[in-house]
Amino acid sequence: MKDVARFIAGFERFHEKYFSEDRALFEQLKHGQNPKALIVACADSRVDPALLTGAEPGDVFVVRNVANLVPPYEPGGSFASVPAALEFAVLSLGIEHIIVLGHGQCGGIRALMGGTDSQTEFIGKWVGIARRARERVLAELPSKPLALQERACEQAGILVSLENLMTYPWIAQRVEAGAIHLHGWYFDIAAGALMHYEPARNAFEPAAPGAAI
Repeated sequence: MKDVARFIAGFERFHEKYFSEDRALFEQLKHGQNPKALIVACADSRVDPALLTGAEPGDVFVVRNVANLVPPYEPGGSFASVPAALEFAVLSLGIEHIIVLGHGQCGGIRALMGGTDSQTEFIGKWVGIARRARERVLAELPSKPLALQERACEQAGILVSLENLMTYPWIAQRVEAGAIHLHGWYFDIAAGALMHYEPARNAFEPAAPGAAI
């Protein structure tokens, strides 16, 4: 109950800030939302995309799931939560940026790399979306320590999601037209640093050199 009470106290601070000090923002938001960016993030409690980016209410449309994965396009898929969110963000909200935000010490990727995903009812099938990332890492870094392999798979998993985004025809068309831009971000929890994927160098590089989040 202590945690719940803390959350309620947090809402009271939120209410005071936005409904008392900055009423203009919510006067605008009550008429609808108009975010320009969609962030696909992990459900990990340490990786809150709004907190990490300093976003205000209404700034970002957020989808969170285990290991920040985007499944490939599958017409008529059953209970397709992520595709439904993508469809709404792209076709209804007209977002201009899609950011896949991965992170260090990801439990979903750890389960994938360690093979423990096969012992679960739902997680195994879900993180299997990134199975080709695991295969790539094991082929390229076969003798490296598990921690290094997991970090490589966390970043490779981001690339899998970016590739899968391009299987959605209404995303691919907008990317090719320059109306939507795709971004791969990696939050290094241990270092407190944000990295972004640079396609030209096929590498993750500091988003803000010398700075921590």
